[in-house]
Amino acid sequence: MTPQLTDNYMVTIAERLKSAYARIALAAKKHHRNEGDVCLLAVSKTKPADFILAAYQQGHREFGESYVQEAVDKITQLANYSDIVWHFIGPIQSNKTAAVAEHFDWVQSVDREKIAKRLNRQRPTDKAPLKVLIQVNISLEETKSGCQPAQLDTLAECIHHCPNLELRGLMAIPAKTDDKQQQIQYFEQLRACFDRLKAQYPQIDTVSMGMSGDVEAAIAAGSTMVRIGTDIFGQRS
Repeated sequence: MTPQLTDNYMVTIAERLKSAYARIALAAKKHHRNEGDVCLLAVSKTKPADFILAAYQQGHREFGESYVQEAVDKITQLANYSDIVWHFIGPIQSNKTAAVAEHFDWVQSVDREKIAKRLNRQRPTDKAPLKVLIQVNISLEETKSGCQPAQLDTLAECIHHCPNLELRGLMAIPAKTDDKQQQIQYFEQLRACFDRLKAQYPQIDTVSMGMSGDVEAAIAAGSTMVRIGTDIFGQRS
C-alpha cells in the first residue's frame, strides 16, 4: 500500500468524483436521458491503490485498469474490498490473458477470436463468467486496437458460444477530435452497431464510449458507460 493520502488529496478526489457525476447528470438531462442509465467507470490506471480507496470511500465501485501487472498488484492489495468491480480496458496480449481472466470482472477490449478463446479457457471455474465487451475500431484507424465493424458479427458469435464468457456489449475509443459533430457521428455509428447486435443477443446492455474530452457527445449518442480518469484522479504520472 502506498503512503496514507493526505486529507486534502482525499477531499480533492471526492470533489472531482462529485463533479464527474454532476457532469454526467447534466448531459443526461440535456439529452432527455436518465442519469442512472449511464455508469461512470473511474479509470485508475497509473494511480496507486490509495487513490482508488479515496473514491471507494465516496461510494464508487467501478474502476478501470489498462496495465495488467500494475492492476493485479492493486487488486491484490484491495482484495478485502470484495465489492469493487474491476474492468480491464487496455489492449490484451496473448501472454497476459490468464491474469486478466483470473482477476477481472469485466474486460472491455476483446478484439479477436484468439483472445476470446484464451480468456474462456483460462477463466477459473469457481468464478462467474467474465463479462465481455467487444472493442470496435469505429474510426478505422490503422494504429488502433479493435475489430473492424465488418468483423463484429463473427466475433460476437464466437464469444456467445464461450461458456465462461458473457457478451455484454461494445466499447470504442474513436479518433480524437474537437469537432463535436464528428464525435457524435463516431458514437452514433457504434450505437448503431450495438443496436443491431442487441437484436441478436438480447442480454447485451452496455455500450462503453466517451472519456473526459467527449462525455457529452457520447451520452447524446446513447452511451451507457463513460470512462473518466484524469478528471477524477489528476494527471497521470
